[in-house]
Amino acid sequence: MILFFVAFVVMLLVGVPISISIGASAILGCIRLGYPLMVIGQKMVSGIDSFLLIAIPLFILAGNLMNAGKITEKIFDFAKRLVGWIPGGLGHANVVASLIFAGMSGSAAADAGGLGTIEMEAMTTNGYDEDFSAAVTAASSVIGPIFPPSIPLIIYGSVASVSVSELFIGGVIPGLLMSVALMVMVFFFAIKRGYPRFPFSLKELGKQFIASILSIITPLIILSGFTAGWFTPTEASSVAVAYALLIAIAVYHTMDWKTFKKCLLESALTSANTLFIIGTSLLFSYVMVKEGISTEIANFILGISDNPNLILLVINIILLILGMFMEPGAILTLMIPVLLPIVHSLGIDLVQFGVVMVLNLMIGQVTPPFGVCLFIISDVAKIELNRMYKSILPFIGPLLVVLMMCTFIPSLVTWLPGKLLGA
Repeated sequence: MILFFVAFVVMLLVGVPISISIGASAILGCIRLGYPLMVIGQKMVSGIDSFLLIAIPLFILAGNLMNAGKITEKIFDFAKRLVGWIPGGLGHANVVASLIFAGMSGSAAADAGGLGTIEMEAMTTNGYDEDFSAAVTAASSVIGPIFPPSIPLIIYGSVASVSVSELFIGGVIPGLLMSVALMVMVFFFAIKRGYPRFPFSLKELGKQFIASILSIITPLIILSGFTAGWFTPTEASSVAVAYALLIAIAVYHTMDWKTFKKCLLESALTSANTLFIIGTSLLFSYVMVKEGISTEIANFILGISDNPNLILLVINIILLILGMFMEPGAILTLMIPVLLPIVHSLGIDLVQFGVVMVLNLMIGQVTPPFGVCLFIISDVAKIELNRMYKSILPFIGPLLVVLMMCTFIPSLVTWLPGKLLGA
């Protein structure tokens, strides 16, 4: 088993992609421990052979269609009119636009790579520092996987056998709290540095609302579908794709055949990578469970204390450290089999824990040294990574505050699913 873990760590350190590192070390473990080779294929295929996971490529496609179809521009223009009058107006618009876009794509990378480009250009053009603009864009992108729909929550629900609809609704209040916390930080910097704002105009807001209404009601359609029982999360992903295509082609006239094919290709590549990570991670987890490693880790964590709050704090610290170095999908599939026995023994609600776990891992997406969103924004904005590392640090604080609130105040996550779904 030492060889199993050493191989995984060494491959990560030398820069081998996370999916290959996990898969190769898991295969090496299977061979070294004498497992039948057919187990390798069986576990990887059965791990992703799920109706629920069909939602992942569809939500990825929906996000790409919205970016390519200029729907994100409509969202940002509306957000600018809505909150642009507050000191640091475009910074607030950045956060609000990310919240609305979160209700469509469920992906931090889609937000950072698509909407982020528009937000960065608008902010720097209007006199905002590049570093500040990049930090706000990166920090706001992590709202995407918390506010429904959410690709990481789909993965959690699939692996942990938890209702994805409950997880989605459970992410609404934490997503709103993240937005408010980031806007408070933007306000602080705006007052300190004298960032500009736009004069408020109810007439212009009304015009922009009418021009953008088809874009901004998408989250409402998806949320209404869950709560009313019109469609499942997987069906919701199909609705999101169809709706994005409809308004891009028939209303905004921003989608042609060449652009559509490009969206399909990009979505296929991203989906293949995500699902391959899930498959290899489940094989890795199988070896860990089979050899009793998961149980040993769980017993070690439970041996620290019998105080549930302290155990939750330890779990959060472990996940934050892992999130600095690894991809969220891999951490979810690797750590859920380890952490679920602990959660069950402490009597923690699985919906609350799922939202807390995903929120934790999303903070890792903007945490140095290997936060994925930092790399995306650095590339989009042409800013050196060391500048990104320095500028993002003040925004990690508010996100950690929200994480602690959701960890130690369960009702912030569980109240809304209970009210809307009777969960």
